[in-house]
Amino acid sequence: MNVLAHALLAGADAGLRLGGVMGDFVRGTPDASLPARVRDGIYLHRAIDGYTDTHPDVRAARELFPPPYRRYAGIFLDVWFDHCLARDFARYSDTPLAGFSAGLRQEMHAAGPILPDGLKRFLSYMDANDLPAGYAQVDRVAAALGGLSRRLSRANPVGESVPLLLAHDAALREIFGRFFPQLQAFAGEWVAAR
Repeated sequence: MNVLAHALLAGADAGLRLGGVMGDFVRGTPDASLPARVRDGIYLHRAIDGYTDTHPDVRAARELFPPPYRRYAGIFLDVWFDHCLARDFARYSDTPLAGFSAGLRQEMHAAGPILPDGLKRFLSYMDANDLPAGYAQVDRVAAALGGLSRRLSRANPVGESVPLLLAHDAALREIFGRFFPQLQAFAGEWVAAR
């Protein structure tokens, strides 16, 4: 899952939401100086990623892609699933996508002093590209995948994956529609247990 899904799955708790977004930018044990709910959000992010990576529907989605794409399928499926979520956001949230996206960025700006440097840079990118709402547009998805491809240490097909993703869009939307409600239930139970 990517930034939109992690933020939505954190529910109404702003600390969990911030931690959910920070999850990709924090390695190891979260700094004890972070607010407790932000630390919980980082752990929620990791639980969501673990659930997603082992889910049979997500494994089936990876199998749609031939080599050399399959090796990187987890990366571009994270972004494409945010695209699926953004396109059908009203199905999963009562808050309109544009308002949710703007509100998330406002929360992140307000938390600026505790954001990791990488997330501060990403927030600037989010502002410039109206993310995460922009993930509803294929050109924004293509730009995001291109940026991810350039950050990887070796040559990879991530930046060229959009035509393949579009070719499998109907199957991926079906998989996402089946999988995401299960992920919402998992995240809701995780949050309720804390």
